Parts: sequence; structure tokens; C-alpha cells
Amino acid sequence: MKWGASFVSAVLTVSALCCAFASTAQAADVPRGQIVANANACMGCHAVDRKLVGPSFQQVASKYKGDTQAPAKLSRKVKDGGAGVWGMIPMPAHQSMSDADIRAVVDWVLAGAPSR
Repeated sequence: MKWGASFVSAVLTVSALCCAFASTAQAADVPRGQIVANANACMGCHAVDRKLVGPSFQQVASKYKGDTQAPAKLSRKVKDGGAGVWGMIPMPAHQSMSDADIRAVVDWVLAGAPSR
């Protein structure tokens, strides 16, 4: 049986749409804070569950658990940089990140950096 070009084209289009939908659905499952952290090189120095150059995000969440001032403190630290809280290696300033992006990352970290 021969398939016509229009049928093959339709099948390929449907396949591409299904793949795009699956990719979008997966992206929707990833927390915004994690997406922003990945896009802004945060993961170069931090990991979710282990110390790299800086503390793990889970360590940060544990340290600041119950601190109502933590979102503001950590947002300022991300924006302006800092040193001394976790050791001698300074965290660079992230002046180019928007306040909304910083808050998304900070909220995600304080929630324990969940993957969903």
C-alpha cells in the first residue's frame, strides 16, 4: 500500500505536535524557581542535595526554616552577593537578575528545592 504525501505530512505534523506538547507538559512540571536557577548559573555553585562550591539548597532551606525574614535576606544576598555565612568563598552578585526571578529562586530554595 502506498501512502500519499499529504497523509505522510499529516502524520509527521501530528507527531511533532505530540512531542511539543509532551515537552511543554514536562516543563510545566518543573518549578519556576528551578528553571530560573538553571538559567542563571546557580547550579554551577549549588546543588539541590549536596555541597558544591556553596551550600546545597536543602542546607539553605534547613538553616532558614521558620525565619520569616529569610525571603528578604536571601533575595538581598542573591542580588548583592555576600560572604562569610557559609565559608570564605564569596557568592557573586547577580545584579542583572530581576527581582521576580530572584524571588522565584529564593522561594523554591526555601521550600527545599523540590523537583515538582
